[in-house]
Amino acid sequence: MPIKKYNPTTPSRRFRTVSTYSEITHTTPEKSLLRPNPHSGGRNNKGRRTAVNTAGGNKTMYRIIDFKRDKPGVPGKVFSVEYDPNRTARIALIHYADGEKRYILWPVGVSVGDTIVSGEGSDIKPGNALPLKSIPVGTQVHNIELNPGKGGQLVRSAGGVAQLMAKEGKYVTIRLASSETRLILAECYATIGQIGNLEHENIKHGKAGKKRWLGVYMHNRGVVMSPRDHPHGGGEAKSPVGRKKGPVSATGVLAIGFRTRRNKSTQKFRIRRRGSK
Repeated sequence: MPIKKYNPTTPSRRFRTVSTYSEITHTTPEKSLLRPNPHSGGRNNKGRRTAVNTAGGNKTMYRIIDFKRDKPGVPGKVFSVEYDPNRTARIALIHYADGEKRYILWPVGVSVGDTIVSGEGSDIKPGNALPLKSIPVGTQVHNIELNPGKGGQLVRSAGGVAQLMAKEGKYVTIRLASSETRLILAECYATIGQIGNLEHENIKHGKAGKKRWLGVYMHNRGVVMSPRDHPHGGGEAKSPVGRKKGPVSATGVLAIGFRTRRNKSTQKFRIRRRGSK
């Protein structure tokens, strides 16, 4: 998973870095696990652009990922490690003993030929999935469920990892990478280990074209617009934002220091909010 740097043959290549993809062992995906992945280009059903920061992007096919890990006791062999254009993490193709094939998120320490298994009583080693109640305190986990049987929803991106801190009654305490600490039902499943592709956070796109390949459309800053187009607009020459409450979006919503969380029903499960001391 090293990072490759280019010689500065052009201004954009001077700072651009890419992954070497050295961990990839197979370049052709499993056809039975592919589905169409249409891109809207930021347009609604009438063809009008409503998501102004979305456009373009390379064509991709969606890979069906097994977030549930609902094959308890059935061993599976790692057949290949592959690139997934729809996520930052790498994926591993698993051939199970009953003949089924599934993709999972590739954890650090799992290689081609290794055997993984899920279910209560499985060994505590990277790639195995168990209920949180069966995982020792202090273990690093990823792909954590919030509701039993629904499939992993937390910690699914490249380099993602959480730590099981404590067990008490029917809940366990999980500390996320954001420093948030929360309670999760002990019946929920999680996968042992840390997700691979750790160097992803150090990659620099280096040019606007790379962002376009990812489907991101460049946008203008609000301070260079007129007052009718953006709250930051107006003024002579270069002007600051000029708002006491801080910068806002084009529709006037605060962009810094404004809490957007509104799910009060799950607030009781959050022991420590991210960013708090």
